[in-house]
Amino acid sequence: MKKTMVIVIICWAVLFSGVPGTAADLKELDVMLDWFVNPDHAPLFVALEKGFFEERGLKINFIAPSNPNDPPKLVAAGKVDLAVSYQYQHHLQVDQGLPLVRVATLIATPLNALVVLADGPIHSPADLKGKTIGYSIGGFETVLLKVMLAEHGLSLEDVTLVNVNFSLSPSLFAGQTHAVIGAFRNFELNQMNINKKPGRAFFVEEHGIPSYDELILIAHRNRIQDEALRLFVDSIEAGVQFLVNHPEKSWRLFIRGRKNLDDELNRLAWKDTLPRFALRPGALDQNRYIRFARFLKDQGMIKSIPVLESWAVELKYSVK
Repeated sequence: MKKTMVIVIICWAVLFSGVPGTAADLKELDVMLDWFVNPDHAPLFVALEKGFFEERGLKINFIAPSNPNDPPKLVAAGKVDLAVSYQYQHHLQVDQGLPLVRVATLIATPLNALVVLADGPIHSPADLKGKTIGYSIGGFETVLLKVMLAEHGLSLEDVTLVNVNFSLSPSLFAGQTHAVIGAFRNFELNQMNINKKPGRAFFVEEHGIPSYDELILIAHRNRIQDEALRLFVDSIEAGVQFLVNHPEKSWRLFIRGRKNLDDELNRLAWKDTLPRFALRPGALDQNRYIRFARFLKDQGMIKSIPVLESWAVELKYSVK
């Protein structure tokens, strides 16, 4: 009897200490978000709640940053394994010398838009001459506005710019601005509808700006051979496939343990963001990335365009 018990104990010890995917040998990755948890991150949290990471031998720790400027810097310093970032921001940081590389895409279309009140006098960017335009962050948003205005024969000198921080739609409601640039179409437009003051959006990709990925995942350049990153991307793909096939079930998974997200704005944003997720997160459209890099260089935002493989890759499996 004692001999039998010893054999059973040994078998259990072997079973739970050496089998891939058990708690003893899960590969742990720290992933920093770009901001607090919101529907833009849906594939990540659906994959987490469905156990897709664990199935592939991964334990993922998602971390919301205290400062949204920190995630890429922490990846570059080796403090976190991956971070959610923005394609335009990634180009600027690579140009500044940070050893970062894009490894996956979360949201494959721009979210940025120029927004006005739907019942106001602005029916085209051409109507903005002499008007006041609010923005949150200078630089990229200013470039977007400049190009959009130029498409309609205007320049930045034809408008008045005012920094409204992150009070984009409130500045429209208060009459402080006639338009705002940098509004996310899946959030601000819904927020305006909730407040019974609907907006009209002019989409950047329809007014002279080449299309780009809004949200991407970045890693340190020296980590691209790490198979754990490839498994992470595979998990996200499984997450987005489940999300597309089962949006209502996915919503319930998303808010599980995060009841603060269960409100009207997030529900509306969830619906509007769904068709914008990358169905093949790991896939890289090389020409699209180079085209957007050329746009930023032409606008004076970056000095040069490095070899693509040094800043954007499609992760490969190792050949064994």
